[in-house]
Amino acid sequence: MAERKNICILGSTGSIGRSSLEVIARHPDRFRVVALTAQKNVRLLEEQMARFRPETVAVLDQRAAAELRRSSDGTAEILTGEDALTDIVARPGVDIVIGSLVGFAGLRPTVEAIVRGKTVALANKETLVAAGSILNGLLRKHTGKIIPIDSEHSAILQCLAGEDPSRIERLILTASGGPFLHLPRHRFSSVTVTDALRHPTWRMGNKVTIDSATMMNKGLEVIEAHWLFSLPPDRISVVIHPQSVIHSMVEFVDGSIKAQLGVPDMKIPIQYALSWPERIHAPGSRIDFATVGEMTFLPPDTEKFECLTLAYEALRSGGTAPTVLNAANEVAVEEFLAGRINFTGIPRIIEDALGRMPAAGDPTLDEIIDCDRTTRVLVRERLAAPQAGIKLAVAK
Repeated sequence: MAERKNICILGSTGSIGRSSLEVIARHPDRFRVVALTAQKNVRLLEEQMARFRPETVAVLDQRAAAELRRSSDGTAEILTGEDALTDIVARPGVDIVIGSLVGFAGLRPTVEAIVRGKTVALANKETLVAAGSILNGLLRKHTGKIIPIDSEHSAILQCLAGEDPSRIERLILTASGGPFLHLPRHRFSSVTVTDALRHPTWRMGNKVTIDSATMMNKGLEVIEAHWLFSLPPDRISVVIHPQSVIHSMVEFVDGSIKAQLGVPDMKIPIQYALSWPERIHAPGSRIDFATVGEMTFLPPDTEKFECLTLAYEALRSGGTAPTVLNAANEVAVEEFLAGRINFTGIPRIIEDALGRMPAAGDPTLDEIIDCDRTTRVLVRERLAAPQAGIKLAVAK
């Protein structure tokens, strides 16, 4: 019988965190929750603590942490502050860290986990996008591992089981196309936040849902795939597959293609990341091919979905260009969700930042962190100065 693994979830109250806890609850003989973290959703965190009895929790918002301390029964240690996440993942009782934080905030704890020899089940794509070279360097020096949770990269990992990585010809990432697959480009300026959050297939957090609507999500995944599987951008393709049955494919040098198929349920790649390289039983629905109907495929419209093109350009530029891309996108999405810019402003902001920030080659971790901070300052200054203006950025 497999040894039970101790799990730390970074971002337990988010979509991936909640799904992860469902997976863990199915297999109490294999997985045990020892640490949970959240930004400020104390109510849900309290429910999770009562059910899973973690030894330690971290709440990044200090007011929320104080509220939790007042209501806690004292059985769990409660941490807060900027070092709380790195403190938790470094603890010797943690075997697997589920990285489900949103955005650049996941970088430092992921670095710490790798250095400490942990397995990181990574859903926080922005970490690899911004600092892939740093993480790969650490993986070569330390015993830590990264197992992807993103359905696309999990699919590729599954397709590569038992294969020689040198025999890969091409990776093919599938994309649903999001809510605007068939919306004409000239109507993008009238897209509302509600429209953009109405994803046809997946139920995700707000940030990743907007990224899906702009197809930046797929651009970030291309950069992730580059770092995870060591392939150049011209050997990583994207194809639109609206039914989301095929989660990604690998083409080999003999022309054969392997595809991983499944129902669109994030609990499947989460469980695979936790049990890897073993595959264990899971309840839930299965594909009924007799009722699937058509499976269709389309090339992405890169003129309409400019963010995908920008991501490829940043990857080809290398250095800190992906860091700039990620930071500018995070600010742009935040501004769009707040109603301060319109939908078409998102790629304009990113393009503007990429054109103004130098792409320093072979950056250190400190240089990446500084580039992220500087890019965010630049973008906010540009948005605050109409005379410097970023075309189409202002909400109507």
